Amino acid sequence: MHVAIIMDGNGRWATQRGRPRSHGHRAGAKSVDAVVEAAARRGIATLTLYAFSAANWQRPSAEVSALMSLFRRYLATRTRQCLSESIRINIIGRRDRLDPVLLEAVEHAEWATASCTRMDLRLAIDYSAQRSLAEASRHFALNERGGLRSFAQSLAAIDHSPHGTPEVDLMIRTGGEQRLSDFMLWESAYAELYFTECPWPDFGRIEFEQALAEFARRRRTFGTVPVELQCASHG
Repeated sequence: MHVAIIMDGNGRWATQRGRPRSHGHRAGAKSVDAVVEAAARRGIATLTLYAFSAANWQRPSAEVSALMSLFRRYLATRTRQCLSESIRINIIGRRDRLDPVLLEAVEHAEWATASCTRMDLRLAIDYSAQRSLAEASRHFALNERGGLRSFAQSLAAIDHSPHGTPEVDLMIRTGGEQRLSDFMLWESAYAELYFTECPWPDFGRIEFEQALAEFARRRRTFGTVPVELQCASHG
């Protein structure tokens, strides 16, 4: 199972408490820890977290700088823990605009956890699904033949995802908004969407379990007719 999460609401959560937006991002990092732990315990194969979109570069420079520092600290402090729990780290998105120190932390985290097998933890940083699709289309047209599977391989290469990207089963967005915001558009073609008013800093194990429970109640037919209806039509 592949769960993807748009971690939204950090800034508004902090503003409502009279704190700077960076305070909300730091609080959100604790939710990352809780959800990663819960996902690994539930046997989730792939967890993809939308940490920083390509559009987020337009935010105030102080907030962007604080976020990049937070990413560096997270990778520096959590890589060893992920290694001990056999969680493989992968960063998807552009890398040419990342600070060299952050890029070094990214490459070290990926290298250190490359052999881990319990769960894939993917962090989307400087990510844009539209750009990825455009670049993959260009690469596919120039170099590939072989249909959708080959295109998916091109897309994975563009996103620095060496192990490929499984289709998203459950897409969660916190913070009250109800849109995909340029996140994993190709992979989410048949994803179940779950929107919650809960801001990301307040989203923890219990809220994650609630999302999984809702997913379990959904009926996924992928465009086909449910078996019981097929049987009824022939009865």
